[in-house]
Amino acid sequence: MKLTIDEYCKHFKMSKEMVNSKIRAKKLDYIIEENQIYIIVAQNPLKKENISEEKKILTNENSQVARPKTTVATVLALYQKENNFLKNKIAQLETKIDKLIDDKEQMLRDEIDKIERIYSSKDMQLKNILELIDKKMKLEQQKTTIHEIESFHHQEDEAELLEKPALIELKEYLRTLNIKSSQRKIIKKRFLDAYDNDIRVIHKDGKLYLDFSKYDYSDLLAY
Repeated sequence: MKLTIDEYCKHFKMSKEMVNSKIRAKKLDYIIEENQIYIIVAQNPLKKENISEEKKILTNENSQVARPKTTVATVLALYQKENNFLKNKIAQLETKIDKLIDDKEQMLRDEIDKIERIYSSKDMQLKNILELIDKKMKLEQQKTTIHEIESFHHQEDEAELLEKPALIELKEYLRTLNIKSSQRKIIKKRFLDAYDNDIRVIHKDGKLYLDFSKYDYSDLLAY
């Protein structure tokens, strides 16, 4: 005898999910007629009588039904349902992954901004320190310049020394000239080669100085 899924569930006290699971696992014999699934049972559960004749009729009916075709359609429908379920799950997981990636990127951006602020603050502090050091070095340089002038002019008094123009650093002077970088390098090398035996070239604290008030440097500055 054939029973619908609802009749089978009611008689055997089983849930639809369990019955559908047994159908998918092919643990129950069933047929499909007019898009309705009927489960084949060995005997009539309602009358509890032998239905061998009905089995024969059902067998004849089954032979007339294109079971392979309808079975494939049912399996495809079940697979389609499971496929849609999996697609929804995948979409949910992709949404969660995208959110995690966005959160991670935001954390990285916040960390980069924090590091940049720290370095910016450190750069400002370093700049202030360098400016103080530069001012101190300029003051020391001015004092050194005065002592250098005194070493070349032992006979002049302090007032006369202060009235004379300060020494000019070679590097700074070359920057004021409208010449190429390669020409500046040649002139600087010429001064470096001459400072040991040329009194005109003043060397102090790793720098070269010029005193145009006393000396002529046209030969060394030629380009």
